[in-house]
Amino acid sequence: MAHRQLRRDLRLLKVWAGLSTLGFTVFAGAAFRQAASSSRNLGEITVERINVVDADGTLRMVVSNKDRMHPGVMDGVVIERPRPVAGMIFFNDQGDEVGGLTFTGQEKDGERRADAGLMFDQLKQDQTIGVTYTEENGLRSAGFHVWDRADTRLSELIAKLNAANRITDPAERQKAVAAVRAAAPRGPRRVFVGKQNDRSASVSLADAEGRQRLTLKVDAAGAATIEIRDASGTVTDRWPPSGR
Repeated sequence: MAHRQLRRDLRLLKVWAGLSTLGFTVFAGAAFRQAASSSRNLGEITVERINVVDADGTLRMVVSNKDRMHPGVMDGVVIERPRPVAGMIFFNDQGDEVGGLTFTGQEKDGERRADAGLMFDQLKQDQTIGVTYTEENGLRSAGFHVWDRADTRLSELIAKLNAANRITDPAERQKAVAAVRAAAPRGPRRVFVGKQNDRSASVSLADAEGRQRLTLKVDAAGAATIEIRDASGTVTDRWPPSGR
């Protein structure tokens, strides 16, 4: 009796060991397949938009075509506008837009237009550093810019513009939008280094009001000048002196 009980227990033990081994094999195989699939090389994909998020879901980057580009957001306030540009938009730890890389360009009915820009935004504000290229019907400019931005949050302006743009009457809407923009804090450009539409290469420095005060310039013909201006825009010093 005891001998039969022992053999029965041994058979149960063998069955349990076999099932455990099978279960472990299935589990390990599934884990291996999951790991392999998460790191596999897709080779090539075709998409209209890609959203990159943190583990908590905070949006950090958007790569998009011109039809699905993110309109921009600050303090959770989304800019209610179309944004027909393709490129990449970046967002900070709080989900605020902080700049991006965008491109447009086409030749249609004999007219050429193109724009490209790499922008870096001030915290809670608009762009403060930028590299741009613009072309319109043969006139081209390209350069590096630095802007002064206010301490106020851009989300305040966004909310006011959104409200103004919801006005149904076109004339009233245009008037309201103009009023909001006129009351907004200024963002003067302080530094420009690049090429202008007239094919001159220049370095321009402005004061806190955006008034051009110092300019180094080489025109399309190769003539070089340095000019210093006062707050009214009058040239107070120039090299070489006029007439030379």
